[in-house]
Amino acid sequence: MHVGLVGTGRIGAFHAQVLSESPTVDTLSVVDADSRRAAEVASAVGARCVDSPEALFDAGIDAIVIAAATPAHAPLLHMAADAGVPAFCEKPIALDLDTTDEVIEHLQRSGVMVQVGFQRRFDAGYRAAKEAVRSGTLGDVYVVRLATHDPLPPAEAYVAASGGIWRDLAIHDFDIAPWVLGRRVLEVYADGQANDELFARHGDIDATCAVLRFEGGVIGALSATRNDPRGYDVRMEVFGVKDSVAVGWDDRTPLRSIEPGAEPPRKPGYRDFMDRFALAYRAEIDGFLAAVRDRAESPCTVFDARTALTVALAADRSRREHQPVRVEEVA
Repeated sequence: MHVGLVGTGRIGAFHAQVLSESPTVDTLSVVDADSRRAAEVASAVGARCVDSPEALFDAGIDAIVIAAATPAHAPLLHMAADAGVPAFCEKPIALDLDTTDEVIEHLQRSGVMVQVGFQRRFDAGYRAAKEAVRSGTLGDVYVVRLATHDPLPPAEAYVAASGGIWRDLAIHDFDIAPWVLGRRVLEVYADGQANDELFARHGDIDATCAVLRFEGGVIGALSATRNDPRGYDVRMEVFGVKDSVAVGWDDRTPLRSIEPGAEPPRKPGYRDFMDRFALAYRAEIDGFLAAVRDRAESPCTVFDARTALTVALAADRSRREHQPVRVEEVA
């Protein structure tokens, strides 16, 4: 398989390494707006470097991995649809529903398979939680708790173009919770504030909480922050009438107990999302390659991505209006 990669930043460089090591990939061609960075990554993994995304499609690639900046996602997916090339695309497709829907309609007409990069679906802990819910070992689930806390605020240029904390950070929770529970989010009640002037300048916030109401009466509580001095903290707790389980609770969880006699964490907290989810990122690319090879269905469809975006938009509206918002009002 000849695979093209657009974007060789931190996650793109990691994808390049995974693709170069895959027995499914014979040839890897990469491109980036920063030609020097693209050349460095290509040299490191033994890939070819091209001048433009158009050159990738002209070269006859069998699949494309999109790890470029968010504004490039929709145009590149339109190009993949026109070329009939299966695509893996980091989330989001776009930051608004109109652009997202235009892409989805084009992809439906073309019949091209697209997998969107919600890597938590490939994490062993979240998969085990999904199986625990599905098998009934937890009994009826009634409450879930979700947390996504970044260790440090991102650069201002990133904040300005991110779409805000709901669409950039918490959208992973909005995707994984329904996936684990097998239930859609129906309503969101959200609030938050900007503790750092960096976020206030761009109409964004850096500390949030939300209450989620799922199908079947399950209630969820979510927290998301841009600054955690102990590290990158991502967890999910699922409470059922028979048992309760936690994802992301290990000897590197960036949290310490102050109960008398409790031992401090044995290891430093996770540094960042790459440190925490390296195996999941690798598994999702392997899953994409397998889906292309076997002409199988996408493990995470554009419709899944749209659903998560609508919950994020509902959370944003809820914070602004100081009232619960039903997701269907946004969708």
